[in-house]
Amino acid sequence: MSEEKPEEPTFDVELDTRGLFCPEPLFEVRNVSEELEIGQCFKVMADDPAAEEDFKRWAKRTDTEIIDFSKEENDLIFYFRKRK
Repeated sequence: MSEEKPEEPTFDVELDTRGLFCPEPLFEVRNVSEELEIGQCFKVMADDPAAEEDFKRWAKRTDTEIIDFSKEENDLIFYFRKRK
């Protein structure tokens, strides 16, 4: 019996910040978010350990919804929805 992988949330834009280190991933996330319309979703991949806390704080400060978050080996994978 094989275990099914959960379905990936849908997203409009994908941003890969792997290989970048603080504060660059956060700058990239902010720039992408500014280009999106309210309600649009985006996926962000990062491998900087500081990015997890940075992204969570940024989301709270900007009222951006974290739809999903997971860790896969060294990768952090966030799904955000722009709310305002």
